[in-house]
Amino acid sequence: MIKPGGVGRGLTREQIVAAAFEVLDEHGLDGLTMRRVAGRLGVQAAALYWHVSDKADLLDEMGTSMWRTATVPLFREPDQDVARGLTDAARSFRATMLAHRDGATVFAGRRLTDVSLVQVQERPLAALVEAGRSLEDVLDTWQIVMHFTIGWTAEEQGVRQAREADPHSYDLAERDARLGADTHPLMAQAGRLMFADPEARFERVLSRLVGALTRN
Repeated sequence: MIKPGGVGRGLTREQIVAAAFEVLDEHGLDGLTMRRVAGRLGVQAAALYWHVSDKADLLDEMGTSMWRTATVPLFREPDQDVARGLTDAARSFRATMLAHRDGATVFAGRRLTDVSLVQVQERPLAALVEAGRSLEDVLDTWQIVMHFTIGWTAEEQGVRQAREADPHSYDLAERDARLGADTHPLMAQAGRLMFADPEARFERVLSRLVGALTRN
């Protein structure tokens, strides 16, 4: 969704969002508070409210900033490689979410505060519709890829952060022992595939998904 931005004085929204990401990376989403963001900027929390009304509003600004950072068009005009466009977009959004602690959770479901990020999609979307693609079909295709990317990244990030907090988390040898790898060899192998190289797995599954969605 899109919502209007506010006005304020003193600090800029960009400064507040940058400080919020610093707090997020240090304390995680649960530890992201207006007081901590204000402290990072050397001001009282009240100073932030010229720009953001509450934490939810701040998260919308952060999600918008992440969307802007990804800087990949969602839709491509008919003469461009649709599969390549979807793949590039998924890669960019995943990288943007992984760049920050709890990034996928911060990104998902936020309302965009910069309407230009939506307006820029009008021309390529119109070109696709004029070329014979239905609006619903285009949106279905993009949302499947986008929701897959967010869900995959949230799971990947959860595993990665758990491992960072406890190096023994997701220990594959321990998993094999608890599972009974001798009697459940396929599930043991599945665990090694799922947890060994998340980027390679992402690329493999993304390729299969995009291929199925764009196959003529």
